[in-house]
Amino acid sequence: MHWIALWWCESPPPASPTSCGSDTPSRGRTQRPGGAGSAGALAPAASLLPSREALSWWALQFTPHVAWQDEALMLEVAACERLWGGRLSLLRQLSGTNPAPGARLLGAQGATSLEALARLRLMVRGERRPDDMPGGLPLDTLSAARDHLDLLARLGCRTWGDVAALPRGGFARRFGAALREALDVAWGQRPETHVWLQLPDVFEQKLELPALAENAHELMWSANRLLAALSIWLRARQRGARALELQWTLDLKRFNGVDLPPHQHITVRTAEPTQDMAHLRRLLAEKLALTTLAAPASWLRLRSLETDPWAGASTSFLPEDNRKGDKLHEMVERLSARLGPQQVLVPVPHEDHRAERMQTWRPAVQSPKPPADPGRRSRARSGNAVEPASPGHRRCPLQGGGERHEVREPGGVLPAWLLSEPLRLDMDGERPCYRGPLRKLIGPQRVEAGWWGGTKDGGQPAVRDYYVAESPEAGLVWIYRERVPTRFADTEVRWYLQGLYA
Repeated sequence: MHWIALWWCESPPPASPTSCGSDTPSRGRTQRPGGAGSAGALAPAASLLPSREALSWWALQFTPHVAWQDEALMLEVAACERLWGGRLSLLRQLSGTNPAPGARLLGAQGATSLEALARLRLMVRGERRPDDMPGGLPLDTLSAARDHLDLLARLGCRTWGDVAALPRGGFARRFGAALREALDVAWGQRPETHVWLQLPDVFEQKLELPALAENAHELMWSANRLLAALSIWLRARQRGARALELQWTLDLKRFNGVDLPPHQHITVRTAEPTQDMAHLRRLLAEKLALTTLAAPASWLRLRSLETDPWAGASTSFLPEDNRKGDKLHEMVERLSARLGPQQVLVPVPHEDHRAERMQTWRPAVQSPKPPADPGRRSRARSGNAVEPASPGHRRCPLQGGGERHEVREPGGVLPAWLLSEPLRLDMDGERPCYRGPLRKLIGPQRVEAGWWGGTKDGGQPAVRDYYVAESPEAGLVWIYRERVPTRFADTEVRWYLQGLYA
């Protein structure tokens, strides 16, 4: 087995990526308060680092055997280091992908986890490793010996080798079996037992704020740590975020005589799966800027609501394909967050012959994906697949097996602009008028639809004859005449204007 122990310190990262795995002390490294070898001596600045859980997720991309041992993150890499190009190459990749760019990553290696952890502690203290490994390691670098350091020092035992040379039976009775077992593990005479960390299926993390947040800017500053953890989780799970929820806990239950809810939250949705934290950060900032905090917040929680498999990003060697700037859907999502989802709409087509029911407008960030056509799949399986015709066209096969040609139907020329509600036209005898008498050019196109639907599904059935007409002042217009049954033939004929041509 081969172990790598990792720890993050406050000093900025050096120019060379070889600090991970080097046991030589650095000039810029200083001993931290709390005592040599103690957990307090290896306490990095929490403000610079993601959570311990997020750091373990980052390490899982290199090996499935990851565990926390005291203050260090331990990686067992004996079975996978060859896949990374060897031990030195793996160490360079660990240092090059540091999840906390503002902190320096230190690492040490060893044949056992206790040896790697002891060498890491020596590195942080600025001491060189002994030539005799592991017998020459100082006794204060062994966690199991911390409670007995004074007594062992009076016995003249200052290294692991000094303690291991004592009689086993009397040593175990005087100092307990735990210290004896730890020494056996350090020499590889007893197997190690660890609880390996695993990735959760859903991302959810909470963060206690260092101070009460009273506005959106302070909340966003603290949410950056949660977004860093989300980025690590998405890359490790090979997923892209589609919907996130940011929730904060209110510190007050009542304010100005009004009972307050325990939490407030905002939800951010994207049109496509993304791992771009800069884009998600902008969306959260836009949402928070429109939100008023009911009271100061003390906790934050970020949770993934929807994720999709991540296909990765495709690139091209052609410069025109690698355009700079934001993608269209990112701009639409940002505008939706800033102006509100009901202000940025997209058309959604419907299978209906009535012009007012051919499409609806929905928020762009909630636009559903168009469903697949099962009939087309069945036709393709039977070998009789027919390409769908565009609106206003009819496919006609040529005689003798030639290629199909298109025939434009008169009513297929739909206008560019539809009125929100059809406008009833005045009549001049039997001629409809709109800014003057209308002259019919194309038509009629007969539409009979909506028999199966009620008011909830689009109103009463539509029985209409459509025409393209010309107005003396308005130009080309799209009108229709309501057809009435024969028994009501004496009923007044009604004409409506429904669209305008550009």
